[in-house]
Amino acid sequence: MIVKAFRQNAKMTLNELAQRANVAASTISKIEGGQLSPGYEIIVRLAQGLGIDVADMFRAPQQNAATGRRGVTRRGGGVQYTTPNYAYQALVNDVSRKEFIPLLTTIKARERVSWNELPAHDGEEFVYVLKGSVRLFSEHYEPLDLEVGDCVYFDSRSGHALASIGEEDAEVMWICSHPDAMTHVNSGASDEGERSA
Repeated sequence: MIVKAFRQNAKMTLNELAQRANVAASTISKIEGGQLSPGYEIIVRLAQGLGIDVADMFRAPQQNAATGRRGVTRRGGGVQYTTPNYAYQALVNDVSRKEFIPLLTTIKARERVSWNELPAHDGEEFVYVLKGSVRLFSEHYEPLDLEVGDCVYFDSRSGHALASIGEEDAEVMWICSHPDAMTHVNSGASDEGERSA
């Protein structure tokens, strides 16, 4: 367990970690110096203070990526996810711990599109229409129609969904800031139900 490396990687002082983890700075110093072997409760508190999983406390920490990192996805090379209403292509998956998730998304043309309820989650989203016409349904606003070249930015905590309103599939660049956005994509649960578009 390498507490000091995790703390330094997080650019945290000993006192900052002590305050966040509710563990005495002297105790953390002894743990980092190999003079004290912490019990499970202390390990859990330190992990929470560092913002990492408990299991990570038993692995070597990853160093922060150097500035200027980049990722590339060639045409058609994204990871594919399909739900009843959307076909997502997750882009630049070779970059870990991104601040946002870029999704090239096909919105399937359907006579009727429905949801049990509009999905909501932490974060913010940006949608840019590349092909076709789409309608954004959102919890606090009237439906918004968007054409090629139009874009919208919104708070993901407000329920939201997109539907193609043309006879053909629409395509958008959908960018989500929520770190667990792919969990929502993978579940597909938010794409079915009874709300008529």
